[in-house]
Amino acid sequence: MKTKIAVAKGDGIGPEIMAAVLRIFEAANVQLDYEYVEMGKSYFDAGHSTGMTAAAKETIERLGLLFKGPMETPKGKGVKSINVTARKVWNTYANQRDFRSLNGVDTVFSKAGISINLTIVRENIEDTYGGIEHLLTNDVAVGRRIITRPGSAQVIRYAFEMARRKGYTKLACGHKANIMKLTDGLFLETFQEIAKEYPDIESSDIIVDDLCMKLVSRPELFQAIVLTNLQGDIVSDLCAGLVGGLGFAPSANIGDNISIFEAVHGTAPDIAGKGIANPTALLLSGILMLRYLGFTTAAANIENALLYTLEQGIHTGDFGNRSTQAANTDGFADAVIANLGQLPEKGAVVAQPDMEVKANHDHPLKNKLTVTKAATTEEMVGVDVFVESNKQPNELAALAQRKQTDNFQLVMISNRGTQVWPTGSIFTELVNEYRIRFEKKDGTSITQKEILHIAADLSEDFKVCSVEFLMKFDGKIGYTLAQGQ
Repeated sequence: MKTKIAVAKGDGIGPEIMAAVLRIFEAANVQLDYEYVEMGKSYFDAGHSTGMTAAAKETIERLGLLFKGPMETPKGKGVKSINVTARKVWNTYANQRDFRSLNGVDTVFSKAGISINLTIVRENIEDTYGGIEHLLTNDVAVGRRIITRPGSAQVIRYAFEMARRKGYTKLACGHKANIMKLTDGLFLETFQEIAKEYPDIESSDIIVDDLCMKLVSRPELFQAIVLTNLQGDIVSDLCAGLVGGLGFAPSANIGDNISIFEAVHGTAPDIAGKGIANPTALLLSGILMLRYLGFTTAAANIENALLYTLEQGIHTGDFGNRSTQAANTDGFADAVIANLGQLPEKGAVVAQPDMEVKANHDHPLKNKLTVTKAATTEEMVGVDVFVESNKQPNELAALAQRKQTDNFQLVMISNRGTQVWPTGSIFTELVNEYRIRFEKKDGTSITQKEILHIAADLSEDFKVCSVEFLMKFDGKIGYTLAQGQ
């Protein structure tokens, strides 16, 4: 019996490269059956705010796997990216992208004799991709960055398991915990805890800016790297540049119940319909999908044929030797099909499951709530109240001090994260949004109601933009100090 999967052809060049890849699958006798779903720009334009029809959503959730071409989200219409929405709605928490030097794809590294073979695992659900933003004043926009312990643990554990399957001996955690001490700090702390369960894999961490510098100077140092969502997005595209561009960068989005395999390059509307697009990235993503489904022999057969084809100098117009005639999309696919059964001289692959084998997904009756062990003690110690004001820090402090109570004292005022009261610099330039911090006095206890009452009192003099409680968990502060505090 054939395995049925959902297929979305995509926008722009999507239908052309999808047809080429599925034709290669058919020639390789891959036992797949396809149910085509309606997704993409035309469905946004038709009034589907999510970019897909209800029938498409039902099909994907029933089959548990989506193979998709590149898709465009209309600009300027206030709708969310269909690519990000699909990954988040179906909780495909791990984005795996494999980057390797390919014979026939010249780069500065291949010309220097440096071979690249590394994998980026990116957290796929959280971080700034929640898209939770607010204009607090006409001049001040704020985005909420969400990093959770359960979400971090999911993707980090996947990265370690992936490293084992691939035979890697090293896994690095890229982060910015030196600046984002609570969010990236939580991600790094989770990585360090889970690393203890994998003593066979050498774990390390590296600040993301240093990581980027090393990737473009000594990429051979790395085997696998796990990162938060935004940083992983940037670093994975950087790595695509190391191996020839997004046209050679496969992408797998792995979840416990639903997974998505896709080309992450653009829709290239300027060449759509001309039949000259490069199908390699989608084909490589499809090869990852075949391994995920357990079709490891077919995956190895197709990948070897692709590698042999590239090694022979066959290329589309976007890469390769410009002195030789470029193949069109169908011609490139024909060459791969003709080379099925051939082995490249360098880098031949064998049938092995370097992806997680697809589980039998179920249909839950309710949303899964994932939590870790709660802190032993939680203590409420104060509040940050964000207000709009054009006043100078001392004027603001004078008004705020009037709101102090027997339990609360004003301890700090900051502007854009920099302390401006009780100490500061006259050279610190201000915007019209401040953070006013009250902390409880020693020997007192406070309640949520008292905290909200402080904010209500401040609202008599200012527009209150937002309120954040200051907490301690097991005696450890759950908030950051201001710059200069």
